[in-house]
Formats: sequence, structure tokens, C-alpha cells
Amino acid sequence: MPTAELTGTSVLIVEDEVLLRKQIAGVLERFGADVTQAGDLATTRRTVADLNFDFALLDVNLPDGRGTELLRESAFSSNTSVIIMTAEAEVNTAVEAMKLGAVDFLSKPFEPAELPLVFRRVKRVRQTERAEQHRRNETARTRPEFYFGNALKPLEERINKILTADTRMGVETSAPPVLIEGETGTGKTTIARWIHEHGPRADRSLIEVNCSALPENLAESELFGHERGAFTDAKKGRIGLFEAADGGTLFLDELPSLSAALQAKVLTAIEDHQIRRVGSNRPVSVNVRVIAATNLDLKEAVSRGEFREDLYHRLDLYRLSIPPLRDRRDEVSVLANRLLEQLCRKHRIKKRLISKVGLERLANHAFPGNVRELSHELERGIVFDEGDELDFANLADGRAVTGGALGPDVWFNEAFRFPEDGFSLEDSINHLIQHALAQSNNNVSAAARLLGVSRDYVRYRLEGKRDPTE
Repeated sequence: MPTAELTGTSVLIVEDEVLLRKQIAGVLERFGADVTQAGDLATTRRTVADLNFDFALLDVNLPDGRGTELLRESAFSSNTSVIIMTAEAEVNTAVEAMKLGAVDFLSKPFEPAELPLVFRRVKRVRQTERAEQHRRNETARTRPEFYFGNALKPLEERINKILTADTRMGVETSAPPVLIEGETGTGKTTIARWIHEHGPRADRSLIEVNCSALPENLAESELFGHERGAFTDAKKGRIGLFEAADGGTLFLDELPSLSAALQAKVLTAIEDHQIRRVGSNRPVSVNVRVIAATNLDLKEAVSRGEFREDLYHRLDLYRLSIPPLRDRRDEVSVLANRLLEQLCRKHRIKKRLISKVGLERLANHAFPGNVRELSHELERGIVFDEGDELDFANLADGRAVTGGALGPDVWFNEAFRFPEDGFSLEDSINHLIQHALAQSNNNVSAAARLLGVSRDYVRYRLEGKRDPTE
């Protein structure tokens, strides 16, 4: 009975035995694949020059030469997974082909009906490789467990309902998107990780993307992939992060920073469960749980024309709102002690304590940077405070809630006193950049204008580098 398991999958069969080639093609087409056939090297070269394929089944012995010649010539796009078909006596040739870039080999005779299983295994390997590459390019992060406490009990209950629904649907069904709203530093990224790690997709890939840090001219390629020759520098094809997250979770942090055109493509990917690589007119099926996060009021962003209304309504099905830390003041001390314990383990130092005065100062502080600012204050304390207990003397300045308010045009607090053990200029620069991003709705170019620096300077800072020359 026909099945759509390979719908949207393009396959090139390079085999000189006509009956075998047609048998394999017939089976794959019954599974929904788009099949192209070739019987020799010359036909194959012309075909791959014009078309890109997800998979190529390549025979070793062809009338006009060896199939491995195509691998030596790099004739296939790097998006094409080449699987060698060979007789048992040619296993050494298959091993050679693997060294040249083939991803697997099949010993003849084989059962064509097993090919979907082979394709699925190969696809999973490619996704893992892309996910690992993305993780290597990301800045190392701490992975603290999210603290809900009593204040966020309703949020925890809502998330558990979402995870229960996910479990009922299973991982083979595309899960509805989740929208996380909250001020900068409230823990949106940690919540996204919590949802992934406690749900049925926990053993699949979690891909995290800071949309505001994506260069405008490369954002589409990064998210959706590209084919060889799609643009000037596209010497090789590459799958995008949607494909890398297939079967798992894709976290799009600060999604509104994407252009309206890219927002439309994200909407299509969510609704149709398909994407198109740059330079390709063929859809690729993806099964991804999208988690989007923003520090904006999306309703207001829609009314200002800064966010697509149709995408907002699609994301609004499962909405999670994280309140700012100032609204959870009763649990600041508990949260601070939990974070402090994690930071002490990170720095491999003995457990530090917070003094009574220190706890009072933390409770009275406004924390405009929310949990992220609290974590930074704690880390600064364990690095620079010499006593056994942390008292956060620096929080006694004008930044406290009870202190005098400064005007919106005054960026420097005259009452500030540099700590005896030194001051982190790097942290201050990063704080100013975050403040400018918040004021400019996370538009990197606009934030750069506010700061009087180049866009590249801000982007490199966000990537953990000091300047574009590093």
C-alpha cells in the first residue's frame, strides 16, 4: 500500500542495470520520493549540474567509468547524501568511497523496501553533525535548572499541561509552537531548555538561535540552508537549522528581530512543516517544535507594523509569560542562594554564604536586568569579595529601589564609588550594549547607532568577542 514516508525527498539512482534501477525507483516512488534515474557517468554529471538531491544511490561499476570518479570530482552537492551500491567483492572500493565522502554503502543484492530505513538513519547522522557544528559555534553556557518556586507555580502548571499534550501526540507529530514572553534576563532561554529537556523530545536535538545576532544577509541561509551556487560564496550546500532540529526543538530567541520576509518563511515552516533551502524550489519536510521568545509586547509590535499579525496568532496558542524579578521579591533570597551554589561549582570554589545585610540589599534592589543581573552580581561577588559572606556593598548606591531616581538622560550615577578590589569595565560595556538593545527593541543596527559604534562591534560583543579584529 502506498505511503508518504519519503514525500518531499529527492533521490538520484545511478545504476546501469535497467531492471534493477526501475525496481528501486518503483519502490521509492511508492514511498512518495521524487526519483531521477541515470545509467552512466556522463548522464549523472549533466543531471547533478542542474539539480540537487537529498540522496544519491551510486553504483560502482558503470559503462563509462567508476562511480567513485564522481566523488573525486565533488560532483554532488554537500547536501546530497551519497550511498554506494556494490557487490560483496567490492567492499574495499566501498570503503574508499566512504573516505571520499559517501555516507554509507549497500551490498548487492539488497531489499529496496529497506531504503527508507537507510535514508532515515543517514538523515539523523547529518542532523547530528549540523547540530554539533552549531553547538561548537555557540558561546559556552551554564545550564542551571529553572527555579519556579511559589511565585511561578501557575507557570509551571501551564508548562506541565503543554508537556502532557506533547506526550499524547508523540515525537512523530509536529508539536504546536510555544511563545515565551518576558523582560530581558527573566530566564526565557532557561525555560525553553526546561521544556525540551522535560518533554518527549529530550533525546533529540535542541538548536538555539539568537535571531538578533544573525547577519541580515545570512539569516535565511542559516535558518533554512542553501544549495551550492545559491549565492556568490555558496561553494558548498548546507542544511539549515530547521533541518538540523528535525525531530527535536528549535529555539528562536528574539524572533521579532527577523525581517518581515523571514517571519513569513518561519510561519510557513510552522504551518506546513516544510522549508525551502535558498536556491531550491523543492520543499523539504521538517518535524520541529518551535519555541519563540521575545522581550517585546507582541500585540503592540503588531499594531506598530513591526511583527506579522498572522505569525503572532500562530504563536499565541501556547503563550508563557515570565514575570520580572521585581514581582517575585519574596523569593529573591531563595533564588540567589540556588544560583550562588551553581556558580561556586562552576568556579570550583567552596560554597559561599550571603550575609543578612546582603540579603536585604538583594531584596531591595530593582534588578532591571532580572535574573541575569542577579546572577552577574553573585558571580562578581564570589570573584571580588574576600570575606566568607557576601554583602553586596555596591548595591547600596543609587540603583536601589529606595534610592533617589535619576533622570532618563543621566546615564552615570554620581554616587557610585569604585570597589577597592577593582571594577569590571568589560561587564559595564556589555551592560550598556544590553540596555541599548532593550531600548531599540533588539535591533542591532539601531543599538549601534545609539552607542555610536559600528554594527559589527555590537554583533561581535554579543558573540563574546571584544572587537571585530579578534
